[in-house]
Amino acid sequence: MGIFDKGVKKTNKGFFDRLSRAIIGKTKVDEDVLDAMEEALVATDMGVDTTMRIIESLEERVSRDKYVSQNELVEMLRDEIATLLNVNEEQTDASVLPFDLSKKPYIIMVVGVNGVGKTTTIGKLAYNLRSRGLKVVLGAADTFRAAAVDQLTIWSERAGVDIVKQEMGSDPASVAFDTLKSAVAKGADVVLIDTAGRLHNRIDLMNELTKIRNVMRKVIPDAPHEVLLVLDASTGQNAYQQAKEFARATDITSLAITKLDGTAKGGVVVGVVDQFHIPVKFIGIGEGIDDLKVFDKREFVNALFSKDDLDK
Repeated sequence: MGIFDKGVKKTNKGFFDRLSRAIIGKTKVDEDVLDAMEEALVATDMGVDTTMRIIESLEERVSRDKYVSQNELVEMLRDEIATLLNVNEEQTDASVLPFDLSKKPYIIMVVGVNGVGKTTTIGKLAYNLRSRGLKVVLGAADTFRAAAVDQLTIWSERAGVDIVKQEMGSDPASVAFDTLKSAVAKGADVVLIDTAGRLHNRIDLMNELTKIRNVMRKVIPDAPHEVLLVLDASTGQNAYQQAKEFARATDITSLAITKLDGTAKGGVVVGVVDQFHIPVKFIGIGEGIDDLKVFDKREFVNALFSKDDLDK
């Protein structure tokens, strides 16, 4: 079983269970089959707009090719979704980090609401980076929750990386400043900055993230090099709202989608990318420290829509 098969197993089963009920006994693709595919895609929380865009494209291809088998239809679906996921860059090798590490230290500011697995994602990413021989420093700039600092400290120990932190309630921008100064002094390759995950007031969020960015630029003028938004796939439609709010508050450059292994809503990955044109760089597929994987769109799509027993 591939890493993405594990991560999207529930979504895959839910999709094909719905589709199979509609196509049983049919020998060709017709309007009923396409309607069933539409319903199955919406059920994965891919979003109505994205689903309709896909179905309309499939309808054109089916009408043009006339004789399309169900397996061919699924292959067309894979192609359409892979195209939607191709945002800004082509990630074809999951063994290669999706960062330009020619910039040193490479600064990644990590954002996301509380509970999506943001701090855990930072810890797992730190482990991934250190396992590749890179020197990593963590910055505990979520100073509004003692648990966040404590959790990140535990992850720094598990990952074997340094951490910079201050007392609870300290200025997050001050923590970020100290983290970058420390990283430069230590010759670090990558810095991961945790931030507070509050959405109750978007103006406060925007001001805080802007302040952190401005203070970091006093140390490294082009920081941050990456703003990574962490979303929980199991929240379904809520993930879209979170992406919308954070995109308003700061310039999101990439996504990490967590908890894919525990949900049948894996289509949210496709919908969020399609709506916001932000690439997915990592997905979380389990609780283990090495269960944060570099996103490979083709492997993901093949796992999401693979079914060996459809009639040819």
